[in-house]
This record gives sequence, structure tokens and C-alpha cells, in this order.
Amino acid sequence: MRNVALVLFCAIGSGVAQRPQPVPTPSVVYAVHDPDSIRDYKTNSRVVREMVNRLVLVATGQPDVAKAWASLVSPNDKIGIKISAAGGELFTTHHDVVNAIVDGLVAAGHPRGSIIVWDRSLGGIKDAGYRPGIDGYHLEAIAPRDGYDPKAILSAPLIGKLIWGDLDYRGDKGKMPMLSDTENTSNVSHFSKTISTEITKIINVPVMSISEMNGIAGCIYNVTIPNIDNWRRFAQGSRFGAESLAEIYSNPVIAKKVVFNLMDGLIAQYAGGPQSQPNYAVHHGTLYASKDPVALDAIALKRLEEWRARASLPAIGPMAAYVGLASQLGLGNSASNRIEIRNIGR
Repeated sequence: MRNVALVLFCAIGSGVAQRPQPVPTPSVVYAVHDPDSIRDYKTNSRVVREMVNRLVLVATGQPDVAKAWASLVSPNDKIGIKISAAGGELFTTHHDVVNAIVDGLVAAGHPRGSIIVWDRSLGGIKDAGYRPGIDGYHLEAIAPRDGYDPKAILSAPLIGKLIWGDLDYRGDKGKMPMLSDTENTSNVSHFSKTISTEITKIINVPVMSISEMNGIAGCIYNVTIPNIDNWRRFAQGSRFGAESLAEIYSNPVIAKKVVFNLMDGLIAQYAGGPQSQPNYAVHHGTLYASKDPVALDAIALKRLEEWRARASLPAIGPMAAYVGLASQLGLGNSASNRIEIRNIGR
């Protein structure tokens, strides 16, 4: 495979960020709400399936579910569904949402066993209802070190401290003195093999949650931070680190593969995310979908900020500056006057 390299620049001084962009076409975010979809953290599989199907039908303008998914992926595509499993039992992308997507892809002609459902770690998926070996699709975590592609390189001026599991981490095996901190630092990350070589199309299914380090753990976050090693340098809470996520997403390894974004807002978490924090969660009973990840993140962030304000919590938006930068890079729309929200009824 050819090398995939990306050099990130500070958003303030980057020629890429400052280059004038053509006025983008308005984006549409579709939303479907049903209070019967979840109660006491338990989903109603029938209702959730209907919600997913309505979203993909309206978003694609197709007459049936099979044709809807077939319009997004071709028969020869290797399909990956990127979930968020960081929230454990209660706040992982809901099993019923994923099952509805997989069933739609199967109806479109893709063998169930060829579909990959993945995240960096899948430690809590059994508690969240997933059934490895029974669901039929391939559940995949990113293996420490060996799960990263040495040829799919992402370089940036931010220096990060390598830890065990990063591809370039050098451990002390007793054959030499303990390595110094500078010997285990790097400005290089690697994409996971899953995203770089194993799949050609991505269905992006994040949970509607804030990120204490990156503002929102939404569409852009879900396919960037969990899919690279040496990622902590982009999650330090600094303006520079946060804004880099838009640059990472713009890499063809990601941007050209994501064909559909479906945000799981059955339960929304407005603080403490993406890890589980039930005290800051609401039964929102809503799913969102868009082909524009930026618009979807912007809409979700606005709603999450409203819940934070009611709880007297500080705004998290400044840490999600990369959502605005993504618009400057031509990845989508973040301005409210360029986004149309369409609520789908029964």
C-alpha cells in the first residue's frame, strides 16, 4: 500500500486553513424522535429499527431500505461500521442501531460476515448487548501496536509521549538502561490497519456525547482519535491539539471513505464523556443522520451546550474549535444558516 502521510499545521497560521473556500452547498441534518425508543436505558428494538430505516430512506431519497443502502455503498466495497464503545454498558453505540444498519446492508447484498464493526477497544460491548460470534458481523478492536499500519503515517508538529500499544513505542526489555522520556516521544502517529487497508467505506455511528478533551465526541472525533496511535497529543485540551482533528479527518484515509453519519442520541451525555457518566445523561430518544459530519456535529454540540447551561456547567464549545475549522477546509457546514434540520415524523 502506498504511504499515506499528512502534515498538520497550526490552524491560525496554516495556509490550508486560511485559503478562501467556495461557498458550500447547504447541508441537511435529519432527525427522528420517538420516546418509545428507549426507557430506563433499555431500547425497543422494533422502534429503533424503524427509526434507522426512516432516516436512511429520507436521507438517500430511495424507495426501500435495500436500495437506500445500495446507493451509499457498492457491491465490491469492504464496509466498516465505526461505533463508540468507550461508554461501556449504557453509553456504547446501541446494539439495536447497529443491527438495523447491518440488516439494511445485508438486504443490499453484502454478506453479514464481511461487515466489520469496530472501535479502538471493545471491552464493554457484551454488557451493551453485543454478541460476538452470534451477531454474524465481525466485531473488531484495534490490536495494540500490531493493529497500526506502519505505512499509513500522520505527522504533526505536536510532540506526544509514546506509551505501550503505540507502534513506535520502545520498551525496556532489560537489555539496556531505562529509556528517557525524550526517547519515547514522537510527532508521528499511524492509522489503524482497519481504517487504512481493511475497509473502503465507513458508516460512522458515534454516540451523542461531549468529550472532556475535544469538546464533542461526535462524527469527526469518532473516526479520528480512536483510529490513530500516539493520539493523546491531540486530546490535551489545547486549542492547537483540538483543531488538528479537522486536519486529520481531511486525510483521504478517512474523508473519502465516510459515506454516512448516523448519530446515536437515544441517550445523550452532556458532561464527563465519552466515558459513562449517568448523572449527566438524558433519555433523548433521537437519532440523527447526515452525509455532512460537520453539520451533524454542529447541531449536536448546540444541543449539548443547552443541557450544560441548564446544569450550570461551563461551555464546552471552545474545545471543539475543529468543527469550525472543518468548514474552512471544505469538509462541511458549521454555520447554522447553512444547515437545515428536517424532523422526520412517523
